[in-house]
Amino acid sequence: MGVLDFMKSAGEKVLGAATAGNTAGALLDHLKAKGLASTDLKVEYDAASATVKVIGKAGTQEDKEKVLLALGNVAGVEKVDDGIDAGQAGTPAGFYTVQAGDTLGSIAKKHYGKSGAYVQIFEANKPLLKDPDKIYPGQMLRMPVL
Repeated sequence: MGVLDFMKSAGEKVLGAATAGNTAGALLDHLKAKGLASTDLKVEYDAASATVKVIGKAGTQEDKEKVLLALGNVAGVEKVDDGIDAGQAGTPAGFYTVQAGDTLGSIAKKHYGKSGAYVQIFEANKPLLKDPDKIYPGQMLRMPVL
């Protein structure tokens, strides 16, 4: 997948209390809190470039994409360098960056032609999303193949 670009100023506040020495640990704890951590993942953070590098293995393509999004949708992260091998290959999802005024319904209408497909977008982004009404500008979402 290479490198994914994110909006550095948007996202969850994970790095706020982290020092340079424990930033990678804070990011791994963030993955664990989302139920996405694997002992096969190694995370590095370069503050100068605001880049997270993640290497290791994920069970599926979907798991891989969720790890990348969980790391990238963090305030202070601008890029995620993907070094994850998806054990069970699957069809890669697309990605969409939320704009001001977007709802999952409006995104679904724009991409799939029907607003009711917001349910599939919501499901494709669990556990990253807990509520379909709680998205924010700059957040990157998985867009499943329907």
